Amino acid sequence: MSAVRLIFDTIIIALLIKQKIMKSVPISTIMTKNVVCVTPEQKLIEVKHIYEKKKFHHHIPVTKDGKLVGMVSLIDFMYKINGAGLDDENAIYHQLNVKDIMSPNPFTIGTDATIESVAKEFAKGRYRAIPIVKNESIMGIVTTADLIRFYMKK
Repeated sequence: MSAVRLIFDTIIIALLIKQKIMKSVPISTIMTKNVVCVTPEQKLIEVKHIYEKKKFHHHIPVTKDGKLVGMVSLIDFMYKINGAGLDDENAIYHQLNVKDIMSPNPFTIGTDATIESVAKEFAKGRYRAIPIVKNESIMGIVTTADLIRFYMKK
């Protein structure tokens, strides 16, 4: 058996082992649990301040009365501010509300989901972040970066 073949087989076995691990690991082990949320009535200036924080993911859940009603992505935000810049006094930040830029009724996954089921959704290419919900209330959020970190640790 050649060295290349041995390396190839080792990689395949490692991937299969990871696949088995992935099937049984609950999404709650890698999701962000203390999720920063906004309400539909908040002004964009508050969203701007959230995005300015270090190490913040690019998706912000929107909740009303404790229930998830939408999502704001960094792309949604940047598109709507239309080059407003960093000045907090720019009118656009005080004129528009979160409800003006959010995507309503986001795709969600329940708390009983596994990392495998979330990975399959990410693989479809439609999402970069998925809110994790229980009874319509947000329990966490998982991003493609969370999934990559999980694989890097395994």
